[in-house]
Amino acid sequence: MNTNNSIRPGDNAGLKRVLGRTDVLTLAFGTMVGWGWVMLSGLWIKEAGVLGSLLAFAIGAALCILVGLTYAELTAALPLAGGEMVYAYRALGQGFAWLVGWAISFAYIGVAAWEGIALATAIDYILPIPKVGYLWSVGGYPVFASWALVGMAGALVLLLLNHFGIRPAAIFQVMTTSALFLVGLIFIFGGISFGDPAYIAPTFTTGRGFVAVLLMVPSMFVGFDVIPQSAEEMNLPLRHISKTFIVAILLAACWYFLIILGISLSAPPEVRSAGIVPAADAMAYCFKSPIFGKIMIVGGICGIMTSWNGFIVGSTRIIFAMGRAKMLPPFFGNLHPRYKTPTGAIFLVGGICALTPLLGRNALVWFVNASAFGSVMAYLMVAMAFLILRKKEPDLARPFKIKYGVHVAVIVTVMSVGFLLLYTPMGKVSLAWPQEWTLILIWLLLGVVFFIWSRIAYGAVSPMERELLIFGEEYSRREFTHE
Repeated sequence: MNTNNSIRPGDNAGLKRVLGRTDVLTLAFGTMVGWGWVMLSGLWIKEAGVLGSLLAFAIGAALCILVGLTYAELTAALPLAGGEMVYAYRALGQGFAWLVGWAISFAYIGVAAWEGIALATAIDYILPIPKVGYLWSVGGYPVFASWALVGMAGALVLLLLNHFGIRPAAIFQVMTTSALFLVGLIFIFGGISFGDPAYIAPTFTTGRGFVAVLLMVPSMFVGFDVIPQSAEEMNLPLRHISKTFIVAILLAACWYFLIILGISLSAPPEVRSAGIVPAADAMAYCFKSPIFGKIMIVGGICGIMTSWNGFIVGSTRIIFAMGRAKMLPPFFGNLHPRYKTPTGAIFLVGGICALTPLLGRNALVWFVNASAFGSVMAYLMVAMAFLILRKKEPDLARPFKIKYGVHVAVIVTVMSVGFLLLYTPMGKVSLAWPQEWTLILIWLLLGVVFFIWSRIAYGAVSPMERELLIFGEEYSRREFTHE
């Protein structure tokens, strides 16, 4: 067994169990809903129509509920940081585990990366940011240093917040999610009470527009799967953790349905599509006051912070779990001695989030679409792991076991493959070249560099050692730990 580094079997006991039920629910819900609905709800209706958008989100929600059921069973059976990577390793081996771990970390970081862009956009709506220090133009949008610095400052704040412990991050999540929820309710109430049904147009556009929105939906639900990433930090019965998956997804689905109805009732199409922040423009129009548009932006800023914070928690835990399993370089697998946080992973994710505002506002959709590809890839791997573990380890303790689990996993597998095909050049609406595919290729190349680095740093890692590093003694398989 190689022990020439600071990571040892059993180190997975280092994370603090401090998260309660409210913390877990706001972590998942706040991460899912975030800011996307403020910026993109007008685009959804423009592309697919009101009914088309509702249908796209209904399909996406159905997929995510089914995916959530597979996650719920596996998380209760293997409540370990790393989530998807852990399940894939157990069922499919190291290669698939590395692939799914790197894919889901890309999905999380991809969404977290555009939060800095969104923050600058939101603040610019309330208090125009002086356009000082022209840098370059990306996708036809000029990037100014003053604008980018706002997003960088937000990344620094959340980096430090997460560095100092999961408890401060959880308290912050509860507060900002509550504020976001309140503003959203005001918006929905305004649309229903003061809106006009005549504004509900178009009802449906084209099949291509519908598919375009459908491709964006997975990234709008990415977030419920941060629950398994922080499973080692939860102080909850395993069955309660599993049920939180479904509750969070249902809440998010209801939220998106109501937001689509709210914005479609609040303002006519020309208002929804004319401004930079459609939901804020619609709210200001509905309440006949620009103050309400600014209130919407304040709620949106809270959404940015909830989503950003949640994805930082999720991405850093999966990277930490891969580092602890010796699949990534050593500094990713170590915890801060005092705060028990994955410092190396936090600084990697925080650094990426600090740099992405330099790409400008047009990069927002690139990150949304590219990250959705990573999340659907992870869903596919989890469904496959679910099916294999049901057959390979029928006696594995499952505190939360779903009925018709095999049927559910087969449906998730088929739907995930279908989504992945849509993203490819063979699909009706593929990812954009070169922007979105370039993001995926850069992340893949970075992963290859880290993989080679870890092989050089660790040398050969025995199956028994890696088993203990990933699962600890409690969840390790006897054939690997009792020779």
